[in-house]
Amino acid sequence: MLDVCLLGSGGMMPLPYRWLTSLMTRFNGSSLLIDCGEGTQIALREKGWSFKPIDTICFTHYHGDHISGLPGLLLTMGNAERTEPVTMIGPKGLERVVNALRVVAPELPFPIIYKEIQGTEQVFEQNGYRITAFRVNHNVLCYGYCLEIDRAGRFDVDRAREAGIPMKFWSRLQKGEVIEEEGRIFRPEDVLGPARRGIKVTYTTDTRPTESIAQHAKDADLFICEGMYGETDKEAKAVEHKHMTFAEAARLARRAQPRQMWLTHYSPSLTRPEEYMEQVRRIFPNTYPGKDGKSTELDFPDE
Repeated sequence: MLDVCLLGSGGMMPLPYRWLTSLMTRFNGSSLLIDCGEGTQIALREKGWSFKPIDTICFTHYHGDHISGLPGLLLTMGNAERTEPVTMIGPKGLERVVNALRVVAPELPFPIIYKEIQGTEQVFEQNGYRITAFRVNHNVLCYGYCLEIDRAGRFDVDRAREAGIPMKFWSRLQKGEVIEEEGRIFRPEDVLGPARRGIKVTYTTDTRPTESIAQHAKDADLFICEGMYGETDKEAKAVEHKHMTFAEAARLARRAQPRQMWLTHYSPSLTRPEEYMEQVRRIFPNTYPGKDGKSTELDFPDE
């Protein structure tokens, strides 16, 4: 099961009722954060989730509303006596940007591992996730993220017994481990059926509509997409500043056909995004307005 929480849904500046951009997921004891805008720590406390298990932090880009909460978060994690490494993934310049912010958080009890994204798309394997970073179209270098959790095929007990595989190895084979004992090699494919559908979440902000977004949101369980403006007459402004309107996001979702879409990264002037849902749902019915603390549990489908 994957827990997903939209910690902050605002763009540009924090408001009394809306923190800046941040998403957190939890899987198998590991916590992953995408972006860390101002207010992320408060949103985490309001949600009741812990800082300490955060071991991966991904950045879409380095505008202040997406990274300004990082120094305080790192200090809090350090004060929680964390010693395990934290992996950071982000566009070119990652280590330079983070080290500049760490002027106010110079001493941490844990190391930071930097993984800078290369090219238009790159895949990272991290704590059970397959993380695909893909280039989008903003006025600075910016990436969206696709988080996938694969699911192995069903374990075939009859095949395992026919092959004479000791029962003590069954759980390890189910986890994908290759086992060698007394000259024999046991492989997962010997006892597992075809791979089953896993879990997929796609997240993107600060961008114009792109083909890369449509491709990576295809059939996602959850598509979280920028919706800077709800008003249809703001499309020219969205083009100028390389953002998206609700309608443009809905048209992307109509192409990609995720199970549901949440809108996020609202303009400070957009106080009631829910007022635009009727017209947006004419384009893509399963659209919902994101808000701080909005969360869901995604489980593997029954088969």
